Amino acid sequence: MPRTIDLIRASKLPSNMMQFAAKGALSVPADENLEILVYLAKHNKIFGDLARITLAGWDEKASLAAASDPKTSPEVLDYQIAPENIRPKLLPALLENPSVPEEKLAKFAISASQESIDRMLQSGRVQASAAILEVLRSNPYLKAEQSSRVAALLTAKSTLAVVAPNRSGDSQGVQSETSTAAPDSLQPESEPSDEADAVPEETVSAYLAEHATEIAAEADKPFQPVGGIVDLLGTDYFPVLESKDMAEIHEAEPKVISASSASVAAATPKRAAVVPAAQRDNSVQKINRLDIKGRIQLALKGNKEERSLLIRDGTKVVALAVLEAPKLSDGEVEKFALQKNVLEAVLRQIPLKRRFMKNYIVVRNLVSNPRTPLDLGLGLMKHLQTQDLKNISANKEVSETVRKLALKMYKQKMDSANKK
Repeated sequence: MPRTIDLIRASKLPSNMMQFAAKGALSVPADENLEILVYLAKHNKIFGDLARITLAGWDEKASLAAASDPKTSPEVLDYQIAPENIRPKLLPALLENPSVPEEKLAKFAISASQESIDRMLQSGRVQASAAILEVLRSNPYLKAEQSSRVAALLTAKSTLAVVAPNRSGDSQGVQSETSTAAPDSLQPESEPSDEADAVPEETVSAYLAEHATEIAAEADKPFQPVGGIVDLLGTDYFPVLESKDMAEIHEAEPKVISASSASVAAATPKRAAVVPAAQRDNSVQKINRLDIKGRIQLALKGNKEERSLLIRDGTKVVALAVLEAPKLSDGEVEKFALQKNVLEAVLRQIPLKRRFMKNYIVVRNLVSNPRTPLDLGLGLMKHLQTQDLKNISANKEVSETVRKLALKMYKQKMDSANKK
């Protein structure tokens, strides 16, 4: 017999029962009741508001039990840890729950309140995670004593790195971990050679195993570049096409987006003299022939050209694999941080890598990118220098909120400089 939540997902419950569900009044186990409320709050336009109100006043003891239990539905945990839904008394349990991904904690950390920051700094899991601490350091609400505490924890981890061998692909060694050079003095690392030693199969296997659930869910999804195939290949790919023909290709994109680029040319038979850019054409054709596992393997082991295409993959687990590539250079990440045609998940993942966050250009590009999520851009802005704050305050592409904060911080820095 199907559970009530399954009936709701299948829209098989009558309206009056749906209203009872949104009030949390169904005779089902407590954990299922909570799962139903979260589902309605996130996915039901009619009863969503009522479900959110019910969740806000849901029994604290039952909510705490769910927040502490690793077996709680991931959707419920995601809802509870979301900044807009967080209940302060649940935070300690959520921080220590291994089923709450570190990525979610980092997302919460970037805009957490001062009270929440205090709770986070008491968490053993947060104290042990350099990635969360780095994001927490960017929080605009961080007080001086909290900032000192974060800095001390990061320094302690750097000290341990001197004793323990480097075990993380994100770390660039002790020297770079402890560097205190000014941001403008940061120089991009030399780009790793694509002819370097082959990436170990263990790297690919580990990524596939870690993301097995996502891969299974997206198994049949073809390569679909964010922005479409014309945007991917560039207008230079179609040098003899008139604007009318280009419009026809854009209209046809949903039908041909997963086919080879040769099929795109075939979609416009009136113009046979299409001149392809050979290298990019070959790379796109190669990628189009691969399933999701093949694209992940290419993202981790491929060359710079292939990474530049796969970072645009509309399948999140593939695009994020590019950021795990051992051969990925800082120069590539600088470009990714400024791209408007990548998934939001890519832009959110970049600051979670300590190696990338130590590159000032990456930070500046993320703040300047109008596609960067607002909470992320605001949190990173405190790292920018005066001239960049001034430039962003006049950048009409970014949101008005970002421009206003940039102008405010610019004036504060100028006033501080004039007082010295």
